Amino acid sequence: MRILNFGIPTLAIALTFCAAHALSQPALPSLGDRISGTVSLDQEYAMGQQFLSQLRRGAPTIPDPLLNTYLENISYKLAARSQLKDRRLSFVIIDSEEINAFAAPGGIIGVNTGLFLNARTEAEFASVMGHEIAHVSQRHFARGIDEAQAGRIGHMATLLASVLIMATSDGGHGAAALGAAQGLAMDSQLRFSRSNEQEADRIGQDTLFNAGFDPGAQASMYEQLLAANRFGRRPPEFLLTHPLTESRISDSRIRARRYPPRDYFPSLTYQIMRARVLAHYTRDKAALVTDWEQNLATSTTEFSKETNRYALAVAYWENAQYAEATDTLAPLLDRYPNLISLVVTQAEIYTKQNEAARAIDYLERHLEINPDNHALTMAYVDALVESRAYNAAAEVMENHTKVRSSDHHLWYQLAETWGQAGDISKVHQARAEYFVLISDFRNARQQLQFALRIENDNDANPAVEARLRQKIKEVEDMQRSMSG
Repeated sequence: MRILNFGIPTLAIALTFCAAHALSQPALPSLGDRISGTVSLDQEYAMGQQFLSQLRRGAPTIPDPLLNTYLENISYKLAARSQLKDRRLSFVIIDSEEINAFAAPGGIIGVNTGLFLNARTEAEFASVMGHEIAHVSQRHFARGIDEAQAGRIGHMATLLASVLIMATSDGGHGAAALGAAQGLAMDSQLRFSRSNEQEADRIGQDTLFNAGFDPGAQASMYEQLLAANRFGRRPPEFLLTHPLTESRISDSRIRARRYPPRDYFPSLTYQIMRARVLAHYTRDKAALVTDWEQNLATSTTEFSKETNRYALAVAYWENAQYAEATDTLAPLLDRYPNLISLVVTQAEIYTKQNEAARAIDYLERHLEINPDNHALTMAYVDALVESRAYNAAAEVMENHTKVRSSDHHLWYQLAETWGQAGDISKVHQARAEYFVLISDFRNARQQLQFALRIENDNDANPAVEARLRQKIKEVEDMQRSMSG
């Protein structure tokens, strides 16, 4: 399963960067924003992008295209029905079984894979995302700066850094960092923080209903979180940054009864995502097969049968029982032949069992229907790589970067594939783009200089050299901007 993670452990650098960047900000003018008179939307977006680059650099993230596309799709569905004005959202999935989700300034939405494991339904998962989008739409970060004026910027930087630690290390360290940050705040600021949480609950629940999800899922998800806290050795990560009380759950339950009644239906796609995450973390693959065989045999509804069937197919695949995986998946594909998550899974099975040519042919047909689909494209790339068509795979990814220019996973894999294809100049160019996205401008500049040297030695087209020199200048400008 294509759910591998990679990350560079640079938390100390990230912590220093967040604090130093915030403290170095000049006095920001009031631009007449309805919510915040101190920080403009564009300034908040820029700050968030810088934070995101450090998160990418320091956290173990999961590149699985199906999971990432799912997170993007559900978040945009919620955002379209929210109070969010600036819908420039960015996403990251942290490889951690801990329950956590967070929102950072400028539309940064992050979740741990543990949220997929613990949110039993799509509506429960969406309730957390709606809450986080509400934090962004109400600009709680910017409002915090307004409330305490410039003197609170350092405090907010510490809070941002604690989110990064929460996402990437032992929860105790994150709790200590958050506790230290909150220790800097006055009682009024802590009351304001509780106010933020209540506001995000209320607005997030409205968003949940408006986007077509059961608003009652917010209370049931919170009950899940409290139960995890009650029986665990320490609270879930989410509770360390979003403290829950019985009164908040009661308020959520009361509000849910006020929405007009509707029929709600379960999501097979969401259960597919959960099954992929569960298989990723289960070490005993044979036991996983046994469990899902039993679950499928005892299914009592058509939906549970479909859910358990997919999970069993993935379990077979993880246990290298490829023929069984294909046979088990077949009835679902017969019923939903164009469901992309199923198509990608079948292609992944073909590729894994050394039938890359079959996967390529299968995916080409579906890419004609869904050109530029991220999950289909990356499954196609994997099949091409497996068949050793490295140049073709790299060219597909090169074209795909025009659609997903900010996808650091994509640039990372592109560099690797150009290396397999033997084009060292393009290896350096793709690496440079990756380093830019994690704000490592020194290495980005070095990679571009390596590429320029190769092109000069090979008497390259003057236009290629000019483009590389321009890119070096842009990276140098970004580096100066960050250090200034």
